[in-house]
Amino acid sequence: MISRRRLVRYLSSLPFLGGWAGANLLTGDASGATAAARAAPDYRNYFQEMGLRPFINAHGTITALSGSRMPPEVQDAWNYATRHYVNLDAIQDKAGERIAKAIGCEYATVTSGAFSAMTLGLAGVMCGMDEEKVRQLPNTDGLKDEVIVLKPPHPVGYVHALKNTGATLIEVETHQELEDAISEKTAMLFVLNAYNGSEIEREELAAIGKERGIPTFNDCAADVPPVENLWKYTDMGYDLVAFSGGKGIRGPQSAGLLLGRRDLIEAARLHAPPRGATIGRGMKVNKEEVLAMMVAVERYVNIDHEAQWGRWESQIQHVADVVEAVPGVETEYYVPDIANHVPSLRITWDPERVKITPSEADAQLKQGHPSIETGGGSEDLSVATWMMRPGEVNIVAQRIHDVLQEATA
Repeated sequence: MISRRRLVRYLSSLPFLGGWAGANLLTGDASGATAAARAAPDYRNYFQEMGLRPFINAHGTITALSGSRMPPEVQDAWNYATRHYVNLDAIQDKAGERIAKAIGCEYATVTSGAFSAMTLGLAGVMCGMDEEKVRQLPNTDGLKDEVIVLKPPHPVGYVHALKNTGATLIEVETHQELEDAISEKTAMLFVLNAYNGSEIEREELAAIGKERGIPTFNDCAADVPPVENLWKYTDMGYDLVAFSGGKGIRGPQSAGLLLGRRDLIEAARLHAPPRGATIGRGMKVNKEEVLAMMVAVERYVNIDHEAQWGRWESQIQHVADVVEAVPGVETEYYVPDIANHVPSLRITWDPERVKITPSEADAQLKQGHPSIETGGGSEDLSVATWMMRPGEVNIVAQRIHDVLQEATA
């Protein structure tokens, strides 16, 4: 539940959002009556021209599947920005203030994804406001250049974002390893929120950082919903927190957020465009992404999250009811622990009665009309409905039913 304190903090943005209060019954989009009533533009079928097949997303906010779709009001912000010129630093300044106010943190900036937020955030920690040091990276001579990382349960490539600064990463699993690793070279303590395989809890890492005067960073890329995560970790004491913009928040897919201490974020921006001769020069964020990301955040914190969760649960139950009509098919409701933390459905069946493997069923769904992307694997099919348009839930439920029914002995 959203605390009363937080509610007061972000309701201040409601005058700006007042026209967007309407919610789509099936998707929870706070798109507003005006946006909903607009006629869809008659676009060329570019994907067809290119030989590409769009699909119904029954999986989730997966980068390889192009993340999420921007709601109409976020698209409006993007389109508005395309028609005007504006100073890039100026829009970052203003949007950062608005995003921070909506979330209830000290400061924020829009980045080119959470990966970029990690690189820029660490660069800001290492160099501060010293522009000579900024130009020096990835040469770390004379800088604190060691980052202590809570070891994930398996290799995770995202930590390469930290290596881009030239820093050395030291993975730790135990409290003693953490104490042994801290030295005068330690620049930052870091955890991938979804992949902490150490015995050190997230709260402990933040507290240790405060006690030792070492900045702490938590990468929460895909970890909304719940909405409370947007402020949970800065409130916990993390100096910097990163989120993907194009997942649960439903901003531009290539955007992200860096939240936390103003001094560190201002230092991070010295490495970002429009400045050149920095390690972040290629991490450009355009005016369209900045404005659309701000609108996406203000929209997201103000939608009715409880009602949206209820819709997702009802949709999952509908899929379960339809596919369980096939003899031998069973379903299990579940919610992933962190990333894509939404109502989901695991579908399994008796192979003696339904003569198809999950991988084969997944392939048929991809190849069918319309194409459907599920979380298909070797042991089951998994389905999430939160990225679907109205009506697509019925299509997905029926298609899975038909594929399994056709394979019954």
